[in-house]
Amino acid sequence: MTVVPDSLPRTAGELRAAGYTPRPIAQEIHDNLLTALREGRDAWPGIVGFSRTVLPQLERALLAGHDVVLLGERGQGKTRLLRTLAGLLDEWTPVIEGSELGEHPLDPITPASIRRAAELGDDLPVAWRHRSERYTEKLATPDTSVGDLIGDVDPVKVAEGRSLGDPETIHFGLVPRAHRGIVAINELPDLAERIQVALLNVMEERDIQVRGYTLRLPLDVLLVATANPEDYTNRGRIITPLKDRFGAEIRTHYPLDVEAEVAVVKQEAHLVAEVGEPLLEVLARFVRNLRESPVIDQRSGVSARFAVAAAETVAAAALRRSALTGEEPAVARPVDLDAVPAVLRGKIEFEPGEEGREVEHLVHLMRRAVAETARDRFAGLDLHPLADAVADGHLVATGERVPGKDVLAALPELPVLHEVAQRAGVSSDEPAGRIAAAVELALESLFLARRLAKDSDENTTVYGQ
Repeated sequence: MTVVPDSLPRTAGELRAAGYTPRPIAQEIHDNLLTALREGRDAWPGIVGFSRTVLPQLERALLAGHDVVLLGERGQGKTRLLRTLAGLLDEWTPVIEGSELGEHPLDPITPASIRRAAELGDDLPVAWRHRSERYTEKLATPDTSVGDLIGDVDPVKVAEGRSLGDPETIHFGLVPRAHRGIVAINELPDLAERIQVALLNVMEERDIQVRGYTLRLPLDVLLVATANPEDYTNRGRIITPLKDRFGAEIRTHYPLDVEAEVAVVKQEAHLVAEVGEPLLEVLARFVRNLRESPVIDQRSGVSARFAVAAAETVAAAALRRSALTGEEPAVARPVDLDAVPAVLRGKIEFEPGEEGREVEHLVHLMRRAVAETARDRFAGLDLHPLADAVADGHLVATGERVPGKDVLAALPELPVLHEVAQRAGVSSDEPAGRIAAAVELALESLFLARRLAKDSDENTTVYGQ
């Protein structure tokens, strides 16, 4: 837990003497973003592939003080992007100690805090809130109520003896509790339309009204949201008056190139075994092939989480093989790609009429990805000596019970094998598993180019002529 620095003021008087003045949330983000841009600092840590597309649009919206809705298919990093907004807030901000809504000590807004500020004056106690506590996130669901978001009468407070007309009987919802912070609503179209109406005042007048109470709270929040284009038009929609109140609607997208896709996988995947760069490229191309395939329902999209899960599955297959063979370290080889289609086919939606052919389509697209990666990695490299060696009787077996050293032992000493390893980013003095991974990729590319045959059973694959 982050510790509040001792040097920060502890009363309203000390705060005022130190020169702290209330600053709107939009102005705070504006100032901090502008400072980051001028200093060349990365304001969006962990965000990959948006630097020339989404981020400039988002930065312009924030500098203008606009509320923002991010529109994009599933798994495009919308929520992750919203969570980085907290990094644009001041690290510490003063609040009235014990206040329900985290009001600024020099600008209270609730009747209770206004009364305390008047009674205590400069002795009003001050607490400090870290920026991580000023980001509030809500997943929109059809059962979300106005009370959840805005507030409702608190029966406990009424039972304590307060009258129903007393504003202090209100139990505040998520939005007012995020006063002086950021409110993020995921999947906004899933909110019932009557609930969306409750946000109109928050976004335009920056206040709330609860069950006809005369209490009007001048809230200071930045409202950001995400939506899926499919939801926008079918399962749910953002009502027109609410769309009109968002200052910016920004389209997100999947990674635009293989390098960005690989970078996302490296950043997000928790790999239990080593997965080399060539295999990560295969998986990146595989996912890109899925996004272009007519047999996949592109309205649903193919999430970046699919590539992450695929890499984790390949790593797990390598670790299992390492346990079975005793080979260390555990290194993924192309044979481990076979685990992906069967395990992950349920993560994507196929077009109607493709029932029963899902694995067949996935295997085909995976082979295309392998061929494309090998063609890129081994461009200009003559693999004929490797094909000729196999044709001369040096059959190569691989599988979940075949260690890398056995793959290499099946082949004679060939200069081309060193070049293959080098193209895959592996030196000749590295463990056999890493070299075997590169050699297997070359063998698979020869098979896909119909220069070698391949026989497979449940546990073993044999490359031959």
